[in-house]
Amino acid sequence: MARWLHWPLLILVVGSALGVSYTVHEARRLTDESQRLQRRQAQLETQWGQLLLEHSTWGSYARVESLAREKLGMKVPTTDERVLTRP
Repeated sequence: MARWLHWPLLILVVGSALGVSYTVHEARRLTDESQRLQRRQAQLETQWGQLLLEHSTWGSYARVESLAREKLGMKVPTTDERVLTRP
C-alpha cells in the first residue's frame, strides 16, 4: 500500500523542480529586460537634455537679434520711429 504513494510524491517533486527552474529562468529574463530598458531610459534622458540645450541655443534672444540684424537688416527703432496705437 505504501508503494503506490511514491509515484504521486515523485511526480510532485519533479513538477516542483520544473516550476522552480522555469521561475528562475523567467526571473533572469525579466531582470535582463529591465536592465536593457533602464539603459535605454538613460540614453533617452541624455538625448532629451541635449535637445533642450539645442532648443535653448536656437531660440536665445541674442541669436534671434543677431540673425534679424545680419540676415534681415533689422534694427531696434529709435524713439521717433515708434508709433503707439490705441485699441
